[in-house]
Amino acid sequence: MNINDKPAIWEMVVVHRLFRRELKLAPELIRRATPGDTDRAAILASYVTEVLDGLHHHHEGEDKLLWPLLLERVSFEAELIETMERQHESVADHIDVLRELLPTWRKTAQGGMRVAHVLERLHADLVVHLDQEEERILPLVAEHITKEEWDRLGEYGRSHLSKDRLLIQLGALLEDATSWERQAFLGLLPLPARVLWTLVGKRQYRKEVTRIRAA
Repeated sequence: MNINDKPAIWEMVVVHRLFRRELKLAPELIRRATPGDTDRAAILASYVTEVLDGLHHHHEGEDKLLWPLLLERVSFEAELIETMERQHESVADHIDVLRELLPTWRKTAQGGMRVAHVLERLHADLVVHLDQEEERILPLVAEHITKEEWDRLGEYGRSHLSKDRLLIQLGALLEDATSWERQAFLGLLPLPARVLWTLVGKRQYRKEVTRIRAA
């Protein structure tokens, strides 16, 4: 089989880097925010919510489109896949707690330490999950999932992105990508989108990073 007919599992590794990076940065950013500074709390709450939404839809896509196929085709790995599902539930529990905490913190800029603590727990559990998924699930995907099935998973995630945030999301994906990965991702885009990224997107993403991380 031609390599171009195989699922591009490297795409998920790049996505995982985004979640690892942002959920490691977020607790410290929140701790540095001045209590009572609701403007800063609103900025960070929106940023964290966007990351959580992306993570939720990423896992939701796997739950709907990936685990059932693997359970059917590699039933001998049922225990591993059930472990993945349990890890998703643990991550979802942390996200639910954060969705309860963030609105109050956004409005009052009080209680940030609690938000940061839950984010740290989320990051710790998520890293264990992502490491195991990359080590054990992606080789199974490469062997037992078709390119079309894999591409549907990516389409599911992209379908939940806000249209006015697409360039920011692209920048977040490319930030830690290798040169090859960056070229490959951009190569998936139509020419007008690549031009827009070069002329507008790079600058927008630099401004976004400064707004979130520099204060």
